[in-house]
Amino acid sequence: MTKQPVLHIENVDKIIDGKTILKDIRLTADEGEIIGLLGPNGSGKTTLIKLITGLIKMKSGSIVINGFPIDRQFEKAIRSVGAIVENPEFYPYLTGYENLKHYANMHAGIGRDRLAEVISRVGLEDAAEDKVKTYSLGMKQRLGIAQAILHRPKLLILDEPTNGLDPAGMKDFREHLRELAEEEGTAILFATHLLKEVEDLCDRVVILQQGKIKSTVVLNDADEKQEKAMLEVQPYDKALQWLKDQGYEAHAEKGLLAVKVAKAQIPALNQQLVANEIDVYSIAPFKQSLEDEYMARTNGTEERNTDV
Repeated sequence: MTKQPVLHIENVDKIIDGKTILKDIRLTADEGEIIGLLGPNGSGKTTLIKLITGLIKMKSGSIVINGFPIDRQFEKAIRSVGAIVENPEFYPYLTGYENLKHYANMHAGIGRDRLAEVISRVGLEDAAEDKVKTYSLGMKQRLGIAQAILHRPKLLILDEPTNGLDPAGMKDFREHLRELAEEEGTAILFATHLLKEVEDLCDRVVILQQGKIKSTVVLNDADEKQEKAMLEVQPYDKALQWLKDQGYEAHAEKGLLAVKVAKAQIPALNQQLVANEIDVYSIAPFKQSLEDEYMARTNGTEERNTDV
């Protein structure tokens, strides 16, 4: 069954005090998809999230959530959104359950069964009756997710949600988000500057730099074509020259030869090398890591913070 788009962003610009903060942003998120919004500080991540949630207004373009454009049907659009922007805040002297119940009272149709369901969903059954002031940071983040999904949003937006969590807390947090996407079909937009987080969690990564989308990377796609192979060969110089003479893009890399070649062409390349008296000790497809892609697109630099 074809997944339905939950979020569609087209040609969105944002200018503040004459400075372009976001330029020509285009992005779509489908049901059950987890998208990482990755970029250095000041790249525009937080500004984009505030545009989607209606905290600030865009200058031009369109943002459609669950079929409703936010500029013309904001109330209907925002009903489909749950969000944690920065750190979630709660009443510290109320229990986790009481905090959720207080929030539920502001929305129609959220009863005890749904409260119990979301508490179970985020793994807080044993702590629901404890006061929030006793919660760890990780528990507060999970309670924040519970609050954000109480009304069954189609789109969950998270801005740097793992800040301050230890490795165990991060792992637990990722598992709850993955279950939410897979079992409830919630689309999740996850803004962060942590490469490891998006590699471990996301289906797709959008790299932002200076307010523009520089690249979109699909993760864990078994069908994605390999376009590079690493060769261990002898004689080294002869192999490099032969590859270049045959029209291959090849260069030395960490004692090996890096060759631009489709995965399906690797067996034929191996045969050709051997036929030309070049010994092949190993040849393997190589996929550029997300870190390599990120560094190439952002030059590994931080930016002056222009997010609002």
